[in-house]
Amino acid sequence: MINKIVLGMASLRLMSGSLEIIAALLMLRLNQVEKALLVNSGLAVVGPLILLSTTTIGLVGLADKLSFSRLLWVGIGVTCIFIGILKK
Repeated sequence: MINKIVLGMASLRLMSGSLEIIAALLMLRLNQVEKALLVNSGLAVVGPLILLSTTTIGLVGLADKLSFSRLLWVGIGVTCIFIGILKK
């Protein structure tokens, strides 16, 4: 039987991957640099949201197995990842 937490995380990643493929096909169909950049910028918003969502689901699944200090370290690590991604 598949763990519900893992199923949720995998489903979000499959959805994200499908959006990436659809966006690539849309860029090819539009065939204009300006419109392709617009589509790409939309993906730039979706990517971090999917990362945050899958990480949150995973942490909820591990919350009862990890000590508070380890959960805090994981949270700090995720925060560092987001600072690195979003910093211009």
